[in-house]
Amino acid sequence: MMQPYANIKILDLTHVLAGPFATYQFALLGAEVIKIEDPANPDCARGRGPDAMQNAELRGLNFQVQASNKKAMTLDLKTEEGQSILKMLVKDADILVENYRSGALSKLGLAYSDLKKVNSKLIYCSITGFGNNGPKAEVNAYDNVIQATSGVITQSGGHKPGVSFVDYAAGYNAAFAISAALHQLEVTGRGKHISCSMLEVAMTLMAPEAAAAQHPIKTLRDKEPGISSYSTKNGILMMGAFTHSQNRRMWRCLIELGYTVPEDLCSPTDWDSLWAAGEQIKITLSDILLDKNATEWQELFHAVGVPAERERTLSEAVLDPQLENYFEQVEGVTLPKAAFHFEGGAEITTPPPKFSEHTDEILMGIGISKSEIKRHRKNGVIA
Repeated sequence: MMQPYANIKILDLTHVLAGPFATYQFALLGAEVIKIEDPANPDCARGRGPDAMQNAELRGLNFQVQASNKKAMTLDLKTEEGQSILKMLVKDADILVENYRSGALSKLGLAYSDLKKVNSKLIYCSITGFGNNGPKAEVNAYDNVIQATSGVITQSGGHKPGVSFVDYAAGYNAAFAISAALHQLEVTGRGKHISCSMLEVAMTLMAPEAAAAQHPIKTLRDKEPGISSYSTKNGILMMGAFTHSQNRRMWRCLIELGYTVPEDLCSPTDWDSLWAAGEQIKITLSDILLDKNATEWQELFHAVGVPAERERTLSEAVLDPQLENYFEQVEGVTLPKAAFHFEGGAEITTPPPKFSEHTDEILMGIGISKSEIKRHRKNGVIA
C-alpha cells in the first residue's frame, strides 16, 4: 500500500532537533526527504550521543533517532554555486523546512520571497525560537532557553525537565502545519510561508496555565493530591485519581482493603470539594500507601479503574511490552518509529544516511555532470 506522502519531496535545511524531527515524520510516511548540510559543518547532532565511536563517525544517536529514510547531501549555501543548486532543487520540491536564525537565509537570497519565484507551489516552513517577527525575531534559541523564558521551568519547580520536549513539540507543530498547507495547496494551487515559534509552542503546551496568567487569580490552587506522587513501601506511586468518580473508586477500594478513610472524603461532588479537602486527602493517602509497595498498589487501583503507575527509570520503561511495535532495529541500533499505527503508515525502510552520502546521486538527478560535481567538490561547494 502506498504511504501517505510517497509523492512528496522535502528539502531539509534543518539541524539539531526540532527541524529534523519535523521532517522525520514525513520520511516515516514515505516522503523523499533530502537533508542538506554545510560541507564544512555537519549537523552537530551527528556528533552527539552516548557512543563516542558513533559520534566520531558522524552518526551519533541524537542524529540517528530522527534520520532514517532520509537522503543526505552537502551544499555550501554561502556560495553562488550552492545557492544556484538549491534553486534547481527547489524547482522540483514540494516543501522546504529550515530552522536557521530568522533572517539568515534572507541574507543569502534564499527566503520564501526569493524561492517562490522559482516554485510558486513551494511550502516553506521556518522553525525559530521566537518567530519571524517581533523584537526577539533574530535571537538564537534552543529548547532549554525557551523553557526558561516561557515560564516552563518555574512551572516545573525551578528545574528543567530531563527531556527537550519543546523541541519535539515544535517538530510535531511544524509537521501538522505543513500537512495543513499541503491540503490547502490542493484547493488554492499556491504555496505559502509557515512560521513556527518555539516560544508559542511552549505556551501551547501550558495553555490553561498561560491563559490563567492573563487573568487576576481568584483562588490560588495547590497541586491536586489525587494526581500526585506518593512514597510506598518500595518505590514511588503516581496517582491519577483525577475525576470525582475516580476519587470515589479510590476510597472505596481502600475501605474494602480494610483501611480507615475519613467519611467526608468518600463522596466528592465537584472540583471545589476536592480542592477544599486537599490537605486531608494528601495526609490520608501518604499514610495508607506506605503499607504496600508501588507495584501492588498499581495493580489494585487498575482493578477498580483508577489510573496509577509506579515511577520507573527510562531503562525500565523502554522494556515495556506495550512498546513492542514502537522500536525497530536498524543496523544494530534500536530506533523509535512513529507514535501512531495504521495500515500503510509509518515504517523505517533505510538507515540514517552517512554525511554527504547521496550528494552525487542527487546532483546527477538534476542534470549536473560528473565533471561539474568534481569541480564543485574541489571548490568546497560540496563535500
